Amino acid sequence: MIALITFAPFQPTPGLAIWSLVIFLLFWFLAGKFAFKPIAEAIATREFDIQSSIDQAKKTREEMEKMQSDIEKLLGEAREERSKILQEAKEIKNQMISEGKEKAKQEAAKIAAAAMTDIENQKNAMMLDVKNEIGAMALSVAEKILKQDLQSNAEQQKLADTFVKDLHLN
Repeated sequence: MIALITFAPFQPTPGLAIWSLVIFLLFWFLAGKFAFKPIAEAIATREFDIQSSIDQAKKTREEMEKMQSDIEKLLGEAREERSKILQEAKEIKNQMISEGKEKAKQEAAKIAAAAMTDIENQKNAMMLDVKNEIGAMALSVAEKILKQDLQSNAEQQKLADTFVKDLHLN
């Protein structure tokens, strides 16, 4: 049992401690050269790539915001241009309508004036025809009266009635 009490799994001896330290330092050097350095480089590269991606995303976001504001500006200009075009079209339409109405009024006035002139001419022609017929009738009556010798009122009345029957008034 005494052997068990004095048993220690690790009994540091100076030779073992030195060899352990040498192996540890050798392991640390190799791990640093072949593991830590590439890992640190990979981490630095990864960090640089991430930062580049973040910077690129910020730059892209700024460009998108600028493009969005440009698009909104262009849309505003397009809306203004559309409203101007619509206003001009309305003005042209109204102008064309008013010109058409004015031309129609002028044409109606011309037609009315021509109709009035025609009516006046026809009236004058009718009056002339009526005067000519009355003159012809008067001449006819006078000719018949001169051909007959009328001595009494009764004969004159009878002659006038006969003339009236003979006249064909149209």
